[in-house]
Amino acid sequence: MNRTGFVCHEHYFWHHTGASAGPLPYGLTVQPDGHPESPQTKRRLLGLLEVSGVLDQLVRIKPRRADIEEIAAYHDRDYIAKVQALSAGVGGDAGELTPIGTGSFEIAQLSAGGCLAGLDALVGKQVDNVYCLVRPPGHHAEKNLARGFCVFANNVLTVQRAQKVHKMGRVAIVDWDVHHGNSQEHAFIEDPSVLTVSVHQDNYYPPNSGSVEENGRGKGAGTNINIPLPPGSGHGAYIDTWTRVVIPAVRRFKPELIIVSSGFDGSAMDPLGRMLAHSGTFRELTRRTLDLAKEICGGRVIAVHEGGYSTAYVPFCGLAVFEEMLGHRSGIEDPYMAIFEHMGGQPLQPHQKALIDACAALVARVPAG
Repeated sequence: MNRTGFVCHEHYFWHHTGASAGPLPYGLTVQPDGHPESPQTKRRLLGLLEVSGVLDQLVRIKPRRADIEEIAAYHDRDYIAKVQALSAGVGGDAGELTPIGTGSFEIAQLSAGGCLAGLDALVGKQVDNVYCLVRPPGHHAEKNLARGFCVFANNVLTVQRAQKVHKMGRVAIVDWDVHHGNSQEHAFIEDPSVLTVSVHQDNYYPPNSGSVEENGRGKGAGTNINIPLPPGSGHGAYIDTWTRVVIPAVRRFKPELIIVSSGFDGSAMDPLGRMLAHSGTFRELTRRTLDLAKEICGGRVIAVHEGGYSTAYVPFCGLAVFEEMLGHRSGIEDPYMAIFEHMGGQPLQPHQKALIDACAALVARVPAG
C-alpha cells in the first residue's frame, strides 16, 4: 500500500454556516432552511473511512493554522481583516454566498494551514500522497472576496508554499469540482509556472466564468484550460476529458507537483450540480491522475477537499478516492452504483464530445516542460 497522508481536524466541522434557504439568504418570503455547506458530508465521509478500516491505514498529519503573512501572500489584508472581524463577532457574509460564523476565521486559517502541513509532509517524503479533508473550502475564494462558501484560497496558498519554500518550479492544479475553479484561474492566469485545469458544469457557478476561451494571458498563455462540460455529462464524458485533455496537458507541462481540487458535487445525487458522475468515475479519475504523477513527478499528489453536498453519496465517492490513493480496497461496495452506472446519459454523447474536441485542441498550446 501507499503511505497516504490524511489531514483532518474536529474544528473543521465547527465552521458554522448558519440558517439559509439553500445557498441563499432567508427572509419573510423565503423560509429558513439548512445551508448546503454543512459539516455533515465531511463528517459522514470520515465516519465511512473509520467503519471501512481505511482510516486505520492512513498517516495522520496534524494541521496548523496558516499565519497572516502566509494568507496575505495572496489575499488582500483588508479582506483578511474583514473576515477576522466577522469571526470575532456574530458572523455574516464575507462576500458572495459565503457565511462566516463565530470562530470561522481561525478555522479557515486551520483549513489553509492543514493543506500547507500536508504539502510539507509530502515534500519531506513522510507520505507518498496526501488527502486534506478540510473545511471551509477554497477554490472560489478570490484575492479580496469570499465566494461560493470559500474563505481562503487553499490551493493557491499551497502552490505559493511549494514554489517559495520548497523551491518547486512548475505546479499543476487539476479541479474536478462541478463548479469552475475561479480562484486558481484568477491567481495564475498570467503565470507560466502554474497549469490550471478546471473540469466543471458549463456556466453554472460563478456565472459567466470558466469558458474555453479563457486560456491564459501574457506570459501565462496556454496555461489555463477550462473544460465546461454540458449539464448531464456522466462517466463517459469525464473519462474522455481525462484521456484527451487533462492527462495530455499535464504530461506536456511536466509539473513537480499535482494538486487535485477534489469536489464530489459532480455526482448524480448532488443537489448543487446537474451531472451524472458516480463513485466509479472519481475512482478512475484518481487512478489515472496517480499513474500520471508516478510518470512525471515522483507520484506527488495532494488532494484538497472542495464541494460535494449529498450527505448520502459524498462518503462513497470519497471512499473510492481514498482507496485508490492507498492502493487498497476496503471491501465496502457503493450501494448506489447499480442505479447510477446504468442511468441514461452515462456514455459519452455527441454534443459532449464536440466540447471535449475543442478543449483537446488547447493541449498543443500548453508550454512544454
